[in-house]
Amino acid sequence: MAFEGLSEKLNAVFKSLKGKGRLTEADVRNGMREVRLALLEADVSYKVVKDFVAQVTERCVGSDVLESLTPAQQIIKIVNEELTKLMGSTNARLNTANRGPTVVMMVGLQGAGKTTNGAKLAGLMRRQFGKRPLLAACDVYRPAAINQLQVVGKQLDIPVFEMGQIDPVTIAKEAVKYAADHGHDIVFLDTAGRLHIDEALMDELKAVKAAVHPNEILLVVDAMTGQDAVNAAKAFDDALGIDGVLLTKLDGDARGGAALSIRAVTGKPIKFVGTGEKLDMIEPFHPDRMAGRILGMGDMLTFIEKAEQQYDEKQAKKLEEKLRKNRLTLTDYLDQMEQLQSMGDLSQIADMLPGGMAKGFDPSQIDEKQMAHNKAIIQSMTPLERENPQILNASRKKRIAAGCGLEVVDVNRLLKSFEMLQQMTKAMTKGGGMRGLGGMMGGFGGKVARGAMHGFGRKKRLK
Repeated sequence: MAFEGLSEKLNAVFKSLKGKGRLTEADVRNGMREVRLALLEADVSYKVVKDFVAQVTERCVGSDVLESLTPAQQIIKIVNEELTKLMGSTNARLNTANRGPTVVMMVGLQGAGKTTNGAKLAGLMRRQFGKRPLLAACDVYRPAAINQLQVVGKQLDIPVFEMGQIDPVTIAKEAVKYAADHGHDIVFLDTAGRLHIDEALMDELKAVKAAVHPNEILLVVDAMTGQDAVNAAKAFDDALGIDGVLLTKLDGDARGGAALSIRAVTGKPIKFVGTGEKLDMIEPFHPDRMAGRILGMGDMLTFIEKAEQQYDEKQAKKLEEKLRKNRLTLTDYLDQMEQLQSMGDLSQIADMLPGGMAKGFDPSQIDEKQMAHNKAIIQSMTPLERENPQILNASRKKRIAAGCGLEVVDVNRLLKSFEMLQQMTKAMTKGGGMRGLGGMMGGFGGKVARGAMHGFGRKKRLK
């Protein structure tokens, strides 16, 4: 989980401050000393840490905090504001062209994830903003680079422009021309990288820049490399003049030093972050939301946006009516599992929930393999059986188990879980009701739901 180590240490500091009725200046300074150590351990640049702690301390020792009825909360508020400011305050969007296609030049070192994340970003532009993207294969040196771009392009159903292993400047110019002629409003140039920064790399990138005049030069860096990512960002900016950063593998970076340092060191914003291996796991970078995640406040806005992307109003109303009448079917059960999975990695979903809500939703208790088995069981049933599970006798269960390659005991376990979920939804509707996915997720913390979670693939306890 991103920032896991930093989050735990900062929350420990705040917890110790909350235990004091009134705070003295000495309490504040001791707390800030712990904050400084936490940031340094998170691989944040020393100068950035020094300036950040000085700014927070200056604000915290003021009368507004020391005389507050809840000084610890005031300190958390100040740290939240300063973290947000450190990372850029607001979400920074791509620069776009006033006329013709927008040209985005993807640059970075080899291994940072330029090719895959360029394609991810193209998919995001189409999905969220209705763009018609084109991917251009300008990396003519790395073995199979063109093929890799074609593979991810095919998976996302985004066309790829390539001219083989010729001059990358020519490819870039022709790609922009092709986009203009064929109605593509945004072009992503996948340029070559190196294992290290050298003159040959920069000269080639400068030549591409001079030829196509990109609207956006987006640097791709690996979050897990920590300060090396920050150093690379500074070097590319000095040599090329970047407009923003796409930070990859943020889900694997428990420290978060790169995310917290890049803006302060380079002056250039992080615009997007890669949050997983799947091709839809990329999102715009919102400094205020990320600060909330670090401080355990969650990120409900991003959570809601993810849910809304999967939200079908007609289906939701139909489900709500069924819940009201307690007529939930196995087809509905299957739809809800698929909806939950489509929102992305479950640990990331939990990371977006505020501390109190996250306690009721433990992704570690959900077994993705078991969830897949349950989906296979339901898909092996006839429409009649899904709508009327009470008709499932021994021979039908045997046929269903054989159809999905599982055992009858697995079928029985699913049906038992479904019965428990029906009990849960019945209790929920009596108490005012909860809609669709939110209702099912909201019930994960309840006694009935603990059994029903087996249907979503809850891990079995070892005796």
